[in-house]
Amino acid sequence: MGSMFRSEEVALVQLLLPTAAAYTCVSQLGELGLVEFRDLNASVSAFQRRFVVDVRRCEELEKTFTFLQEEVQRAGLTLPRPEGTLPAPPPRELLRIQEETDRLAQELRDVRGNQQALRAQLHQLQLHSAVLNQSHSPSMAAVHPEGPSSERTPLLLAARGPHADLKVNFVAGAVEPYKAAALERLLWRACRGFLIASFRETEGQLEDPVTGEPATWMTFVISYWGEQIGQKIRKITDCFHCHIFPYLEQEEAWRGALLQLQQQSQELQEVLGETERFLSQVLGRVQRLLPSGQVQIRKMKAVYLALNQCSVSTTHKCLIAEVWCATRDLPTLQQALQDSSSEAGVSAVAHRISCRDMPPTLIRTNRFTASFQGIVDAYGVGRYREVNPAPYTIITFPFLFAVMFGDVGHGLLMFLFALAMVLAENRPAVKAAQNEIWQTFFGGRYLLLLMGLFSVYTGFIYNECFSRATSIFPSGWSVAAMANQSGWSDKYLSQHPVLTLNPNITGVFMGPYPFGIDPIWSLAANHLSFLNSFKMKMSVILGVTHMAFGVFLSIFNHMHFGQAHRLLLETLPELIFLLGLFGYLVFLIVYKWLWESAASASTAPSILIHFINMFLFAQSPTNQPLFHGQEVVQYVLVVLALITVPILLLGTPLYLLRQHRRNTQRRPEDGQDKDSDKLLATSDASSLVNSSSPDEEKAGIPEDDEEAEFVPSEVFMHQAIHTIEFCLGCISNTASYLRLWALSLAHAQLSEVLWAMVMRIGLGMGREMGVAAVVLVPVFAAFAVLTVAILLVMEGLSAFLHALRLHWVEFQNKFYLGTGYKLSPFSFTVDTE
Repeated sequence: MGSMFRSEEVALVQLLLPTAAAYTCVSQLGELGLVEFRDLNASVSAFQRRFVVDVRRCEELEKTFTFLQEEVQRAGLTLPRPEGTLPAPPPRELLRIQEETDRLAQELRDVRGNQQALRAQLHQLQLHSAVLNQSHSPSMAAVHPEGPSSERTPLLLAARGPHADLKVNFVAGAVEPYKAAALERLLWRACRGFLIASFRETEGQLEDPVTGEPATWMTFVISYWGEQIGQKIRKITDCFHCHIFPYLEQEEAWRGALLQLQQQSQELQEVLGETERFLSQVLGRVQRLLPSGQVQIRKMKAVYLALNQCSVSTTHKCLIAEVWCATRDLPTLQQALQDSSSEAGVSAVAHRISCRDMPPTLIRTNRFTASFQGIVDAYGVGRYREVNPAPYTIITFPFLFAVMFGDVGHGLLMFLFALAMVLAENRPAVKAAQNEIWQTFFGGRYLLLLMGLFSVYTGFIYNECFSRATSIFPSGWSVAAMANQSGWSDKYLSQHPVLTLNPNITGVFMGPYPFGIDPIWSLAANHLSFLNSFKMKMSVILGVTHMAFGVFLSIFNHMHFGQAHRLLLETLPELIFLLGLFGYLVFLIVYKWLWESAASASTAPSILIHFINMFLFAQSPTNQPLFHGQEVVQYVLVVLALITVPILLLGTPLYLLRQHRRNTQRRPEDGQDKDSDKLLATSDASSLVNSSSPDEEKAGIPEDDEEAEFVPSEVFMHQAIHTIEFCLGCISNTASYLRLWALSLAHAQLSEVLWAMVMRIGLGMGREMGVAAVVLVPVFAAFAVLTVAILLVMEGLSAFLHALRLHWVEFQNKFYLGTGYKLSPFSFTVDTE
């Protein structure tokens, strides 16, 4: 947790890897996941790098693995997860893995091809049998009552005439059902009715040889006469891809052919069964080889891609790599390199080097802090060594969400839902769920847990549980004392349906409620007005406190980066401007709460009018001051706030300009002093870049090592933008925190409406025990569904987005730039997932 408050110190390390041990060293670094490689060959094409041939071999193996995986999934099998941690195989194992994989893939292709061919032959035999059964079925006998006609039987009985030589011929085959109607229609139109066609579905479904799914076929027998008609029929059936089989007219030939087809089908089924058993054996070998092979080849490919980012020394005896590594991990890095290169006889060397580039940001997280860090990183990754808002977001984000979502019942449901996910987080089925909505909730389970817990807390403060108030402690208001001392009569009570409790009468108000809002306010007619005033002032207090805390955190950035001038020229004026105006408003709210009593409530001054008069330098005779000398204090605070604006606008640019001129005047003329001064300027510029200096200071950092260029116009422009943004932002951001008030009231009123429109109606529908029990079941079900769908999901999402905006815009922009980039270590963990 030490690195949560600020990113860890990261160093640029140069690695000298012996050629013989380079693969082993990089493989070990991938297992540790400590370093991020810099590409030293950015100008070299990917096809011209040293290990491009090895990368292509790995890619070809990945294609083969993809084919094998598809075949396993096609067979309805699953691949087991690889057991243990598999290291990247040595380079000499690549050829062995490639040969074994190619042999297995070719064997699988041959077996699949044989299986497809056997299935196609079996399908043809089954179709032939179905066609023979139809051609000699009773229906065909009814069509041809004298039995199957031979080609020698004339269609016309007349022995003389031009058609005396015509003979009847037959075409038998099978076609897909969806083509049958079109085929029959086209045959009739093309042949002009000079044919007789009989279509019939097969009695049983036949297995498709490609997909393996059962399908129904249509068999047909067509009788015609004339050679030209026969040619048309054959052309049409070929266009429809029909399966045509020989038609046997003789009974004996038909039975013999059918018996022969049955025998051939049995033989093919036996051969097909043996082929499928052999296929299952091959797939079993694939299941044993594929999981480990995929992991190893991915690791090997990752190693070669990392080696392609290294440069070769002039002697070609070692590879040179530059990596980013956390300073605390340098001993581990050195030890890993020594262990990996011990077999080569020459030890790998790692040493720190200087760099002018901004290092990457490294913040280590765990299960609990990952979701909160994700909220911050979604706004922008912090610059190197910049204050990290995530530790403070762990408390402030759930709390601001709970201010808008405060309800004991709703918060408890959210807390229990998140607690169930936390308790089941180690179950494999929960981790393997592919639903995106579930993955979103599961990834933020600890965030939901705290959001629900804080909502329960604020719900007790608001004294709301599903919009109902609870009397945990005795109320601080006494109706009996008011009735005894005011002389309420029956006539008075009948004429006044709304009664007023006067806290100035002795015994009516006995003191504030011990915790939260008194439950008697839920019965008051001015309940909404009371909560309206309370939550609005509470939102202003929380908003100003939150923003002041953000400005205060900028102090740690300036102190860490050695920018003491920013403490006096930026942070101090910002605090004076913010606290002098809006901090004073918070003081007025708290002062009025503490010093104004119920007796003086009717004549209490208005804070809003005082705050308006403060900017107008005016006084209101009807609005009395809260304390003696209030006008003088207000005038002084406004003047101080106005004075801080030019300091914010001109202070830092003038200071930087003065420093630049002083450095220019002190620059010596001799070459030796110039060289030393150049090195000093380079060192200062590097320190400024590595210390996450703001943009206006970066304008004075040289782009090369020869001369430092300072652009005053850019510095003044950046500072003017910052000043305008802060001054106007203090006003708009304070108003933006009023969303806490608005959404809190909206959530409470929506919960009240849901209770009144559903549960209250259901409770009043039946007074008898049986009727009430029957009615309350669907009523409670509807209430539960609407509560979860509207109040928990929709209202919860709305409150979440508003809390997110308050942190990104109102809080983080006071001290957090978020213009860095993450340290992406070279690790096999991501590659194997």
